[in-house]
Amino acid sequence: MTVLLDTHAVLWATLNPAMLSRAAESIIEDEENIVYVSSVTGYEIANKVRKGNLSGAEDLERTFLARMDEAGFTLLPLDMETALRAGRLPGEHRDPWDRLIAAQALAMDIPVISSDTQLDSFGVRRIW
Repeated sequence: MTVLLDTHAVLWATLNPAMLSRAAESIIEDEENIVYVSSVTGYEIANKVRKGNLSGAEDLERTFLARMDEAGFTLLPLDMETALRAGRLPGEHRDPWDRLIAAQALAMDIPVISSDTQLDSFGVRRIW
């Protein structure tokens, strides 16, 4: 199975795995699965740490690339076509990071591991 992690799923998987649902944890831990982490997530975490809005994630932010590699996650860059798709997604949901992650999942036709039901409005398949 191939999945894309929402930012909070990355945070929980690396900092507090007990917060993950059983389904999410099972998929993330299965080494046969391809688990993507978007470059959007790296930006979101770094931005929130810089602003002081993500207490406890400072070390993760500083060592992000190594931690993603250690976890066996595959990094997913953001391309222009997907960025445009995110901006064009319908709906009132205004979180730009959620829009970008949803657009990447839609472009790749893969589910997102997320507890955020607001992603459903974009038509993504969501696993939690």
